Amino acid sequence: MSQHNTNPAFAGGGILIEAAELHIVSLPLITPFVISNQTLTDKTFPLLVLKGAGIEGIAEAVMDEIPDYLEETIPAAMAFLRDVLLPRIVGKRFASPYELEPILAPWRGNRMAKAVVEMAFWDLWAKSLGIPLKAALGGVRGAVDVGVSIGIGSVELTLERIAEAQAAGYKRTKLKIAKGHDVALLDAVRARYPDIKLTVDANTDYGLEDLALLRRFDEFDLDYIEQPLAFDDIHDHAQVQAALKTAICLDESIRNAGDARKALEMRAARVINIKVGRVGGFAAARAIHDVSAAFGVPVWCGGMLEAGIGRAHNIHLATLANFTKPGDTSSASRYFKRDIVNEPLEAANGEMPVPNNGAGIGVTLDRDYMKSVTSHSEMIRP
Repeated sequence: MSQHNTNPAFAGGGILIEAAELHIVSLPLITPFVISNQTLTDKTFPLLVLKGAGIEGIAEAVMDEIPDYLEETIPAAMAFLRDVLLPRIVGKRFASPYELEPILAPWRGNRMAKAVVEMAFWDLWAKSLGIPLKAALGGVRGAVDVGVSIGIGSVELTLERIAEAQAAGYKRTKLKIAKGHDVALLDAVRARYPDIKLTVDANTDYGLEDLALLRRFDEFDLDYIEQPLAFDDIHDHAQVQAALKTAICLDESIRNAGDARKALEMRAARVINIKVGRVGGFAAARAIHDVSAAFGVPVWCGGMLEAGIGRAHNIHLATLANFTKPGDTSSASRYFKRDIVNEPLEAANGEMPVPNNGAGIGVTLDRDYMKSVTSHSEMIRP
């Protein structure tokens, strides 16, 4: 007698997306986070819940309210999700996340908006299969190495924050820098901490005209310099990399696997930062991971000050084999007094355990608290 698979992921051609919730959530940061081009005092983000087969798949979007990091903004993304993407998904069946590709691919750009849809479905799909998201992705670790990212501040404050990170056992310290806040800071940090694994993130604040200054960074035994030049540049980064001993790490410049291939063929970088919420979702993130691995180039998982849902997605991604450098997903309590998930996401001795409270992303929404920090909610139905 034949056996029929009753799993909702396969019944009737896949999971029926019955409805979608869209929220805008804003969490206050414990301390302002300062980088070269902005200061954040709270983290505001869209949150998407896809409903199907009695299950919820959840994801955060990572665009800002204004186009200060990349072109996408929260108002534009909400309109794109509400008017374009979600009406083409709600009421349809999908047997795997890759079946979303024909719906997502035709639209130019908007990778962050596409990502939140795709990531929410990965969570829903993994839950329908009864497996952790890391298993669906092909992850190989039960915990991931993590470091801290320290925003721009005085030398004294930076040294205090490094001391706290070292006491907590974090495996890498990343300093946000900008022109005029770089060499003197690094001098002071290396004088106090000559042996820690140290990186810097310029958030695009430099240009080719600063090459002599960037060469000075070779003095500080940095693991890498992240995105020193323009957010959409590969060519000039190759010139900088050729002139430096220190590795360049590309972040904003890598939008897809094609960009990764071009950058690595041009030797524009020796490290890649993959942010699943920025590049369009897990399919794109896995492709960038695989291209980088083919070139023998390590990757790590960057952060966008995500709350608990986004952090959980990042942790599962970072279990893939070529994520060999510590990522940005440090303890949520460093940023928020209270998170929107019920499970604490806290690192111990520089390792972040993969959340495992159930299948999928392994965390659950604290609905009551989320409601108190939500400024807008809407439901999309067929």
